[in-house]
Amino acid sequence: MARVVILGAGVSGHTAALFLKRRLGRNHEVVVVSPNSNWNWIPSNIWVGVGKMSPDKVVFPLAPIYRRKKIVFRQARAVALRPDGDTDSPRGAVDVVYTDPKRAGQIERIRYDYLINATGPRLNFAATPGLGPDAGHTVSVCTPSHAVEAAKHLATVIETLKTGRRQTLVIGVGHGTCTCEGAAFEYAFNVEHELRAAGVRERAEVIYLTNEHELGDFGVGGMTFSQGDHRITSEAWMESLFRERKMKAITQAAVTEIEPGLIHYRQIDGTDNTQPFDFAMLLPPFRGVNLEAFDRDGADITGSIFAPSGFMRVDANYEAKPFDQWSAQDWPKTYQNPLHHNVFGIGIAFAPPHAISRPYSTPDGVLVAPAPPRTGMPSGSMGKAVAMTISDMILNGSTEPTHTASMGEMAAACIASTGTGMLSGTAAAMSMSPIVPDYSRHPNTAGRDPKETTGDIGLAAHWVKRMLHTLFIYKAKAYPLWYLIPE
Repeated sequence: MARVVILGAGVSGHTAALFLKRRLGRNHEVVVVSPNSNWNWIPSNIWVGVGKMSPDKVVFPLAPIYRRKKIVFRQARAVALRPDGDTDSPRGAVDVVYTDPKRAGQIERIRYDYLINATGPRLNFAATPGLGPDAGHTVSVCTPSHAVEAAKHLATVIETLKTGRRQTLVIGVGHGTCTCEGAAFEYAFNVEHELRAAGVRERAEVIYLTNEHELGDFGVGGMTFSQGDHRITSEAWMESLFRERKMKAITQAAVTEIEPGLIHYRQIDGTDNTQPFDFAMLLPPFRGVNLEAFDRDGADITGSIFAPSGFMRVDANYEAKPFDQWSAQDWPKTYQNPLHHNVFGIGIAFAPPHAISRPYSTPDGVLVAPAPPRTGMPSGSMGKAVAMTISDMILNGSTEPTHTASMGEMAAACIASTGTGMLSGTAAAMSMSPIVPDYSRHPNTAGRDPKETTGDIGLAAHWVKRMLHTLFIYKAKAYPLWYLIPE
């Protein structure tokens, strides 16, 4: 019997676990290790954050699903990898600390034949002084509990606006190297929508603060959409939307410090600026989850398994080179660790070889460089591909990965909510192919296939986004025929 251990139960890890168990059956063991007892459909946290969806609609307990599917669940936090085993056994192992209230603090060493690192990110609020809902002065929608608190603060702002007092709301990212600009964009427009619905929009200033070089960059270098016989850049598309909603945007900004009611930020030209606020939702940058790695004798090998960011090295080209020499071929295809072929890193847990958007910095070296997004559809695709590879290795004796999911080859679709409501809601539906521009294949169209890179906005897109929420919750709960729903 082979044992596959999966660290993390987000989109990528949960997808891998379900596909592995479906393929491997009862003769092999799938073990999921996650510090959280619940699964969270993170894209819908924005609706929780404006009070339009209750948190129980975006989470569900993992244990009942795993019991039903015969997957072993350990509510614990992984702290150390031992890919070569230890002095007791050459079999790979992972050290975990239980977060389950019944075993809190207990330590266990779990052996594995194959390991998938899908731990996701550590929310690095500490990167910017004053950032975050716990030790800082801003709110967040990164977790359901964060989103609930954000909704409470927003409700207070709306009540203040109803008294006739003006309020400034700043929404965006809280560091020069943040990712997930799409989520910040969605939340900004949902907040603006709620202010209009409450009849207080004229007394509120809504500002989008971002490290993107221009609107519509989203950490993927922007897009050029096909709309019938016409083509339009995502920058022009987004500028039009911001004008329509009378929203201000501050781009090319790295937030450096946050005081109560005041954001300090530096722009690419080196100028320092401040922005007062009454309400601020700023997303944090991401890091790896602080996993360490040791060889069989206990020597620290963390630096050979993980990049300085804490994310796992996989089959990417990590050679340092100028931006114009980076290519789609640098990106991983199999997500296999180059030193340990039974170890894989997927979703946000793998180390990207480089940014997708052109990175910039201020004259004194402060980075203003969006990190590449690796969430949602790409994460699910990676999870499925690695699950199929490992099952082929176990069932068929394959010695090399049999499935790939390169972001330099795959397409992705995103529906960004710009306000919820069955009759009043809208969303921006965007697709691109590939995610990482491939200038060798598409030299004249900004590295992407013009037929598969499109954008549209309207009520119908909102209905689709709401339907996808229901479908992906259904899939994550592994209800009948769940596997037919695409990633």
